[in-house]
Amino acid sequence: MRIHVVDHPLVAHKLTTLRDKRTDSPTFRRLADELVTLLAYEATRDVRTEQVEIETPVTATTGVRLSHPRPLVVPILRAGLGMLDGMVRLLPTAEVGFMGMVRNEETYEAHTYATRMPDDLSGRQVYVVDPMLATGGTLVAAIRELIKRGADDVTAICLLAAPEGVEVMEQELAGTPVTVVTAAVDERLNEDRYIVPGLGDAGDRMYGTAG
Repeated sequence: MRIHVVDHPLVAHKLTTLRDKRTDSPTFRRLADELVTLLAYEATRDVRTEQVEIETPVTATTGVRLSHPRPLVVPILRAGLGMLDGMVRLLPTAEVGFMGMVRNEETYEAHTYATRMPDDLSGRQVYVVDPMLATGGTLVAAIRELIKRGADDVTAICLLAAPEGVEVMEQELAGTPVTVVTAAVDERLNEDRYIVPGLGDAGDRMYGTAG
C-alpha cells in the first residue's frame, strides 16, 4: 500500500477551516468539496489514458483521453456523498457507484448495508471517497469488496487519516494495489476512535445529526 499526503498551502488552509468547530455545515460542505478536488488532482495523476487523433483549428495533432473502461468513483455513504461532487468535477466522464456502510459502535466493525456498482470491475481504476481513515475497518471492508469484484487499481481519497488506520490497512491489504491520498495524517485515535486533533464526525458536520 502506498500513502500520499498532499503537501500544498491551499490544502492546509482549507483543512484548517474544516477543523475549526465554529465552521457551520454549509461552509464545511463547500470547503470539503473544494478540498476533495485538490486531493483528486493528485490522486488521478496515474489515471489511465490513451492517445487520440484530433483536429485543432490550425492542424492535426495527437492528444490523450481517458481510457475505457472508464474510472469508477465510489463514495462511502453517508459522509462520502459530500466528496462526490468534487471528484466528478475533475472526472466528469467517470461512472459512479455507491457503498453504504455502518460501523458497530461497540465492536467498531464495519458492515455493508447497500451497494450499487458493477459486479465485474476487471480492468477498472476505482476511486473510493470517505472523509476519515480512522480505524481503517470501513475502508478495508470496502476495498476488499472492490477487489473481489475484479478491481486491480484502487485509490482511497480521505480528508484525514490516523496512524492506526494506516497501519491496519497496510496489514490487512498487504500485497494489494491500493493507494491512499489524504490531506494529513494526524496524531492518533482517542478512546472513542475519533481522530485527534481531527475535525469531529464528518457526516454530522456536513449534514447535521438527523437520523
